[in-house]
Amino acid sequence: MFLYFFSTRLQTLLLLTSFSLLLFLLLLLLRSSPTSFTVTSAASSPPSPSPTSLRHLLFGIASSSKSWPRRKELLRLWWRPGLARGIVFLDSPLNSSASGGVDHTLPPTSVSADTSRFPYSYKGGRRSAIRVARIVKELVEIAGDSEVRWIVLGDDDTVFVLENLVGTLAKYDWEGWWYIGGRSEIVEQNVKHSFGMAFGGAGIAISYPLARVLANVLDSCLVRYPHLYGSDARIFACLAELGVELTHEPGFHQVDLRGDISGLLSAHPLAPLVSLHHLDFVNSLYPDMNQTMALKHFFEAVNADPGRILQQTVCYDRLKSRTLSISWGYVVQLFEGNLVLTDLLSVPKTFTQWKRSRNTSSDVYMFNSKEYSRDQCKRPAIFFLKSVSAGKDKIESNYSRHFWRKCSLIPNSTRSPLLIRVSSQRLNDTVGKASRRHCCDVLPSSSGFIMKIDIRKCKDNELIAMQP
Repeated sequence: MFLYFFSTRLQTLLLLTSFSLLLFLLLLLLRSSPTSFTVTSAASSPPSPSPTSLRHLLFGIASSSKSWPRRKELLRLWWRPGLARGIVFLDSPLNSSASGGVDHTLPPTSVSADTSRFPYSYKGGRRSAIRVARIVKELVEIAGDSEVRWIVLGDDDTVFVLENLVGTLAKYDWEGWWYIGGRSEIVEQNVKHSFGMAFGGAGIAISYPLARVLANVLDSCLVRYPHLYGSDARIFACLAELGVELTHEPGFHQVDLRGDISGLLSAHPLAPLVSLHHLDFVNSLYPDMNQTMALKHFFEAVNADPGRILQQTVCYDRLKSRTLSISWGYVVQLFEGNLVLTDLLSVPKTFTQWKRSRNTSSDVYMFNSKEYSRDQCKRPAIFFLKSVSAGKDKIESNYSRHFWRKCSLIPNSTRSPLLIRVSSQRLNDTVGKASRRHCCDVLPSSSGFIMKIDIRKCKDNELIAMQP
């Protein structure tokens, strides 16, 4: 009995000792090989989602069989065949002469579904607004469960800067419910249609999960809003019923303006240019060019540095007491004397209202504006983009002097420069980061007729002001 008891206790002791030794060796092994443990842990975690790119966007372009033949050249300026995806929606089939066969450099066309069953009661409006609103529904039905993250709506006279559009949308979690776009430039238009509405010509971006829900309920909303004017108003009303509000991005431009919009473009907000609309209704962007040539010229600068296009930089020529405002890729303005920065951030009213009216109280805009001298001789010296070239480290853009035809008087101090040469580095992805305006320096030049400027990042404590 004693021997049996002793033998049992001895076996138990040996088992406990063996277990403790195995545990010790296991802990020692884990401490000595942390790499293998880390790799196993990382391999078990889900892969991080890829960043939003152009392939994640699906465009719906509103057009008609009448306007598409002449507007498609405008879309060709910004469309990326093989990369961008989308459909142009028409009201009726193109005739054989207008279609010109399949053009793989442009998105395919499709005739919108019949909307005659929906009521429309806006006096003087166009019931095509209903079929255009339903583009989002038709796109969702086409997309299905593909990799689409954003539905982007625009008109056939809307031009997009695709890199800036993608960068702007990449700031947002596409799996959430987002309704993104721009308002009208005119207060009266926003009062009439709503400050919370994304205007369709500027472009509307809807995250795909929200677009799918919107597609499910859109037709019921269309029945309740026959009294609204446009397609964008109907989309806004339905999204409002879903409890979603507009996220305003200042790079989307409706351009509810007429005439010369150089004032608007020369004082662009500190945000990437995403879109421009109504370009058939404004003056040519560059003098002495028709609008088609001017837009091709403009997109040469866009393609060279999309992030910097229209970004305003202000610098000072202290020796000659002059101030320069550069709207990159578009225009340089040369002012006499020392103008403080805040005076240059206001938009000169070179344009007129979208709807002409004798009521001057309606001449109120969604930005700070200032009067523009009617006396051409009192305006700043203007230099429009002449050429742009991209090198390995620098981008060089040249701006040539524009002489007003009704002004023969040219001040001596601004007579000399005929060309302004601006060097800059490509403005890489800054979307989603805290933005800061860049600084610039006036460089020495061996020619009195050429002014050289270098754009650079401002130093930490540097102020954009005339230095003593």
